[in-house]
Amino acid sequence: MCTTGHNKQQTNEPARVFPRVLRAFEVPLLVAVPLAMGAMALFDVDQAALVMLAVVVLVLTLFLAGFDAERPALRQIMPTVVLAALAATGRIIFAPVPDFKPVCAIAIIAGATLGRRSGFMVGALAAFTSNFLFGQGMWTPWQMYAWGLVGYLGGVLADAGAFTRRDGSPRRAALVVAGFCLTMVYAAVINAYDVIGFVRPITVAGIAVRVAAALPFDLMHACATVLFLCLLYAPWTRRIARVVRKYDLRQGA
Repeated sequence: MCTTGHNKQQTNEPARVFPRVLRAFEVPLLVAVPLAMGAMALFDVDQAALVMLAVVVLVLTLFLAGFDAERPALRQIMPTVVLAALAATGRIIFAPVPDFKPVCAIAIIAGATLGRRSGFMVGALAAFTSNFLFGQGMWTPWQMYAWGLVGYLGGVLADAGAFTRRDGSPRRAALVVAGFCLTMVYAAVINAYDVIGFVRPITVAGIAVRVAAALPFDLMHACATVLFLCLLYAPWTRRIARVVRKYDLRQGA
């Protein structure tokens, strides 16, 4: 009997170690993407778009595998899935207004209330599911990574106490700054992918033209994020926090 129990414990040990290892490598995985971008730009690789795509797909696969490997219960998954669905729906509803979308704001709220890993999942899933309407393509993994990164960083800032005062009230100025800056992080990832992958030769003039063309849309996106955060952060975080406390749902960093 004792031997059987010991063998079962040994059998289950890899299943427990795998998610811990992947969680420990979350930050290096997220950093691997900009590092790959920098290497492609530095060495002017001809197939930079394909190499970077392979890197971002690998990062997404390992990140999602780490989340799934912990086998969270349905009650733990549901808030993440619901917020991802709301973000995707919001993107669809506001599609007539170019780049006016709530995805960054909802991903930040998810990261702040459910943990940085759930914030990443909300951003990534919102991009993937909404692109069944807008069109799937090699841009989808980049949108998944970029919106996921916004949610993850939102969770990091919330853990540092950037968004709330000691009495629990939101710091509106911090939300405005963080919403704007994190949306520009999304824009930087997408624009860098576009420039490094498809501008040949890479010149200051070529970069300036691409960035200038995208800037009005990026600013609209950032303003939308700020607006949605100002409208949704306080009421949504209160309601989600009650659910998190009741069912002990918050995921660790």
